Amino acid sequence: MAKTKEIAAHLAYSVTKSSELCSSLLCDVRRAALALGSDRRSSELSGSTCRMASVEIAAEHERILREIESTDTNCIGPTLRSVYDGQEHGLFMEKLDARIRNHDRDIERMCNHHFQGFVDSITELLKVRGEAQKLKSQVTETNQRLQNDGKELITSMEELKQCRVQQRNIANTIDKLTHCLPVLEMYSRLQEQMSAKRYYPALCTLEQLEQTCLPRAGQYRFCSIMAENIPKLRTHIRDTAMSQLRDFLESIRKHSDKIGQTAVKQAQLQRSLDGSLSMQPRTLIGRRGRKEAMAAATESDGSPLSEQDSGILDVEDEDDDDDVSGAQELVDFSPVYRCLHIYTVLGLRDVFENYYRKQRRKQARLVLQPHSNMHETLEGYRRYFNQIVGFFVVEDHVLHTTRGLVNRAYVEELWELALSKIVAALRTHSSYCDDPNLVLDLKNLMVLFADTLQGYGFPVSQLFDMLLEMREQYGEILLKRWNITFRQVLDQDNYSPIPVSTEEEYRHYTSLFPMQDPELEKLPFPKKLPFSEFVPKVYSQLKEFIYACLKYSEDLHLSSTEVDDMIRKSTNLLLTRTLSNCLQYAIKKKNVGLAELVQVIINTTHLEQSCHFLEEFISNITNVPPDTVNATKLYGTSTFKDARHAAEAEIYTNLNTKIDQFLQLADYDWMASPPAGGSLSASDYLIDLIAFLNSTFSVFTNLPGTAIDHATLPGKVAQTACMSACKHISTSLMELLLNPEVRQISIGALHQLNADVKECESFARAGPVAGFQGDTLLLAFSDLRQLLDLFTQWDWSTYLVDYGKPTCKYLRVNPHISLALLEKLQKPMKETSRKNNVFAQFRKTDRDRQKLIDTIIKQLRNLITQQQA
Repeated sequence: MAKTKEIAAHLAYSVTKSSELCSSLLCDVRRAALALGSDRRSSELSGSTCRMASVEIAAEHERILREIESTDTNCIGPTLRSVYDGQEHGLFMEKLDARIRNHDRDIERMCNHHFQGFVDSITELLKVRGEAQKLKSQVTETNQRLQNDGKELITSMEELKQCRVQQRNIANTIDKLTHCLPVLEMYSRLQEQMSAKRYYPALCTLEQLEQTCLPRAGQYRFCSIMAENIPKLRTHIRDTAMSQLRDFLESIRKHSDKIGQTAVKQAQLQRSLDGSLSMQPRTLIGRRGRKEAMAAATESDGSPLSEQDSGILDVEDEDDDDDVSGAQELVDFSPVYRCLHIYTVLGLRDVFENYYRKQRRKQARLVLQPHSNMHETLEGYRRYFNQIVGFFVVEDHVLHTTRGLVNRAYVEELWELALSKIVAALRTHSSYCDDPNLVLDLKNLMVLFADTLQGYGFPVSQLFDMLLEMREQYGEILLKRWNITFRQVLDQDNYSPIPVSTEEEYRHYTSLFPMQDPELEKLPFPKKLPFSEFVPKVYSQLKEFIYACLKYSEDLHLSSTEVDDMIRKSTNLLLTRTLSNCLQYAIKKKNVGLAELVQVIINTTHLEQSCHFLEEFISNITNVPPDTVNATKLYGTSTFKDARHAAEAEIYTNLNTKIDQFLQLADYDWMASPPAGGSLSASDYLIDLIAFLNSTFSVFTNLPGTAIDHATLPGKVAQTACMSACKHISTSLMELLLNPEVRQISIGALHQLNADVKECESFARAGPVAGFQGDTLLLAFSDLRQLLDLFTQWDWSTYLVDYGKPTCKYLRVNPHISLALLEKLQKPMKETSRKNNVFAQFRKTDRDRQKLIDTIIKQLRNLITQQQA
């Protein structure tokens, strides 16, 4: 059965394929023939020629047919092309039809040969159809039973499928959540950091979120929103960090004086601990530890120490305790570190550095600008210095903790600018100061200021040079102050020897002034010191001045020799300029009597003797031996000598002035008649003058103290004063005699003047002041004496004969003076009036007197002419 079905199927397939093949071939041939039908007419025109080659064409057509039969229809094109290219299309068509008929006969013969088998096969197929129907029924029934039995299984399979889908979704969800949860957690942490203003960790979280977490999470809406917000958050962090930096800069600008005050306290504490200053830079307390901790923290995680708010940490609540904390510890530098790290992460470090430096330069200019009234109080200077110290303490800390935010060149440039501004400000404002205490306090403040900045590594040599400049100003202020002090001392002095009634008083004055007088110590109490109050007071003030100069020299890092030289030069200025001017003022002022001037001489003598004690005092406080080669010597000796000479000259001037006052009372009758007989008495004004001189010179002869120490020099002064007084009297009387206003003189007037000169000679001869040898004092009146003797004795023959000889009796009579006096005597003798003729009484006894005077005048003129020749 099965074999029959297989044969029938094969036969049917073969017949079908053969029919299809033949049909295809026939169709192809017909299409080709139809395509070539249009060419038949042309082929018939050339028929005669084609017949000649009919044999070759027939063979060719046979060959083509074989090729058509044996070739696949897909490759029949070239074969047919050869037919189309030839001229025997009709013959080929005939041969093709014949060949087709042959094949049809072959097919029919084959079908007839296999027809019985085909019929048998069909019969078998009909039988098989019944069995197939039964099989189909059985299969349908079996399928129905299978369907009924598999419903529950299908339901379970659906449920299983759903579970598998849910399981896959859960797994996918878990996988996605595994990538999304870190994003959400990190974004939540970012929000917390932003809320806590911890911007640098927030920026790091933001970078990690953008670079790592978001790409892993995938394309979600919330991821897109986060990605869109990242630039905004970066901008917000950058702007907030910059805002905090601005607040920080404003805060340190506002509280720079507090920072500087703390740094100065540190330096002061360090100096007190060290005991002495050194020129080497010192590390202040807390500075190194603070910097190392800051550097370690920065290196460990690259983040700032603190993420707290910017500003100063409770600067207003700091107490002035003995335990001074570090100046840097007052400042929270986290805004700087945070902003630096943020801008570094953002790639804007250069922008941040330029901004920070620009702002700090502006603040430096503000800090270095002093207040207009800074010179009025020390607090103004202190606040100015504290602000500068605070500024550079902050810059120094930033330099050592930020790795290049500021560099050493930048800080040095700022410091150079600050030095020039500071020196100019101090030079301007200190010039207004006239209080030495304020200058001294300013010096101490500047030294502490310089030491503080030197401890941070800043060069301060210009500040110490400025202090040396201020030393000259300080010296001038001291000189002005001591000028007032000396004048007050001299004005308040009574110019009387100091009475001492007890041993305590004596020791008190000797402690104030180094006086060594064994003779005075032996005297019983009460006794008097030779000098007045202004001697110990002046000496004490000199020592106070030296102490004041020494105070300024402290902490200036000067050698002992430099300090000693500075003190000695300042003391010399005090002695030679200030004290000298004050003494001159005291000597020259009005209403100073001779006793006061004498006391000034005594006082200056003792002060002069105390100069070597001052030199020893300076050497003791400076530890420089007085015999050092380059040591400056004190000029006090010359100062006190000049003062003493000025006092002596003032004594002479005052004495002469007093003498002039008496001489102004002189009222001579220049036309008086000669005395009738007896001696004339001296004039009243001259008697009073002599009495005054006796009482005055008694002051010089009764000075306190021993003859060796105190009376010797005033004795010389008394001798000089006495000689000066006598010379002044003699000169004044001579001037009265030769006064041009006195046109006529009588012999009687000359006799009266002669009596006055004798009174003066009696005064000189009596020795009003001890110490003159012989008639030395009489020499003051010798010129006047010889002139009066010449006229009163009328000894012209001797004068004219012996004139010019060393043994001449009238050697000191000047011919000019004698000629002028003779001419005054000659005028009354020429008058005709008996009343006015002074020589009328001699007319009867000596008529040739007039001629004699004329002759003497001529001879005197000849002498004068010869002398001039």
